[in-house]
Amino acid sequence: MANDVPGLRLLKVGDGWDVVRTSAEIGLLALACLRSTGDSVGPVLHDRLNGRLYYAVQTGTATRWDDLPVRLLSTDSWLVAPCPELLDYSFGEWCELPGDDTLTEAEALRAALQNPYVTAAKDEAHAGASL
Repeated sequence: MANDVPGLRLLKVGDGWDVVRTSAEIGLLALACLRSTGDSVGPVLHDRLNGRLYYAVQTGTATRWDDLPVRLLSTDSWLVAPCPELLDYSFGEWCELPGDDTLTEAEALRAALQNPYVTAAKDEAHAGASL
């Protein structure tokens, strides 16, 4: 169905790359951490409609992250993504473009998600949700 929508592509996950999904709030903070440390960052998709960020990582490198606010998408998963040249950001946008074979290093992403600033934002979000 997504293949019929101009500017969107349906991408098969789990064949060379997996996806780590997190909330946009936490994911954008983690992205800032990754950029500040100079770690390589692969494609990062910001799904504005659902408030999520998707990081592309090497298949099998982010398997046991139950302690983090993420969900791993792998084999038998699909990702709807805009074409990199799409200028209409109503669906979402690429924070980091898929230009080559670079993927985000899973351990660097894990460290960024565990950064004190990121965990403080996560704790604050949970506290606000309980009000």
